[in-house]
Amino acid sequence: MPTLTVTKIFSFAASHFLTKYHGKCENLHGHNYTLEVSVLGEMREDDLVYDFVELKKVVKRKIISELDHHHLNDRFENPSAEVIAVWIWEQLEQDLHLFEIKLWETSTCFVSYRGHSGFLPHLPLDLSS
Repeated sequence: MPTLTVTKIFSFAASHFLTKYHGKCENLHGHNYTLEVSVLGEMREDDLVYDFVELKKVVKRKIISELDHHHLNDRFENPSAEVIAVWIWEQLEQDLHLFEIKLWETSTCFVSYRGHSGFLPHLPLDLSS
């Protein structure tokens, strides 16, 4: 059976400020976040990888209900997109066969995360050169 990635897109609004950053984002502000949740799997006998309705139920219950219209500093010490993306993965990984999480802060800025094993150790760690 073919292996496919299925993605559902969600949105939520939240406020935050970055506690370890010096610049505009250290001030209180908000975002209309876009969250992409991608699951990986083989096509089943019913020709589906994962039911979009079930995916929506899990993400709404575990993520959207916890973050939408909340102040993210009440949950995270430093609510960067990176910190939030890792937290989202950790909340969902027991229920879903995750492939990737993408968290968009704006229409041009996002973080993607593929779990702890998604890091490619052969890449250089020093990106300044």
